[in-house]
Amino acid sequence: MLVYLLKLLVILPLIGALAWGMLRLAQKMQARIGAAPAGGKTVRIVETTMLSPTLKLAVIEFHGREILVSASRQGLTRLAEAPAREVGE
Repeated sequence: MLVYLLKLLVILPLIGALAWGMLRLAQKMQARIGAAPAGGKTVRIVETTMLSPTLKLAVIEFHGREILVSASRQGLTRLAEAPAREVGE
């Protein structure tokens, strides 16, 4: 019984440290992958708003256009489209 408790006291912190390390590694990798060159991405989510637990509005910028879409369990629906605004506006 004492051997079991000693193993448990050694293994549990190791598992916790491994989990913490994997989370940190995942965050670093995600940040590195997300940091693409300025001209590399053609689609960008400008803003999102939750209307209800199952309905979300999103403004997506794509090739110089802003597209308003609704996202629900049934899928995406394009609601409106306009020229992209400048960053300072």
